[in-house]
Amino acid sequence: MINNLIKDGRKHFEQHLKGYKDNLNSIRAGRANPSLVENIHFDYYGTQTPIKNAATITVPEARLLVIQPWDVSQLKNIERSILASELGITPSNDGKVIRLPFPELNESTRKDLVKEVKAKGEQSKVGIRNYRRDMIDSIKKAEKDKEISEDDKKVLEKEVQDLVDEFVKKIDEVTKEKEKELLTI
Repeated sequence: MINNLIKDGRKHFEQHLKGYKDNLNSIRAGRANPSLVENIHFDYYGTQTPIKNAATITVPEARLLVIQPWDVSQLKNIERSILASELGITPSNDGKVIRLPFPELNESTRKDLVKEVKAKGEQSKVGIRNYRRDMIDSIKKAEKDKEISEDDKKVLEKEVQDLVDEFVKKIDEVTKEKEKELLTI
């Protein structure tokens, strides 16, 4: 178990970073992006189904998202789920497709979104630090159980800290990138 600690930690942190990036993609940045709606679920014959599994989502213009359900009878259900979501955009339905026009963001909305991005970045870093604590606890337990020496413990703790620093830096970079995107649209 202790042999794979760093490798498992890296895998966990990479998944965490991917989840964080996906989470940031759901923040409306003033331009149409399919990831904003593809995971919104709607009632598809009694089953909660993500929109991406039942419709084609396209971006014909920078500020317009078009959702074309494969089963046109589900248009109303998809429209209802979008209205109920936290997207904050009113869809228009022409009987064949749903159009989502994205209004241009004003300065105050941009600043609020930047605050939201920073908060999500901090939450993500807390998640990484919590996992670091678990990794360090495993190392201490291994030393206590005489599985590793004190020197090995110090080396492993340094490797864990280096790994954490690497991923905290990556989260900061992704956060700054998203902030820049929000402020320069």
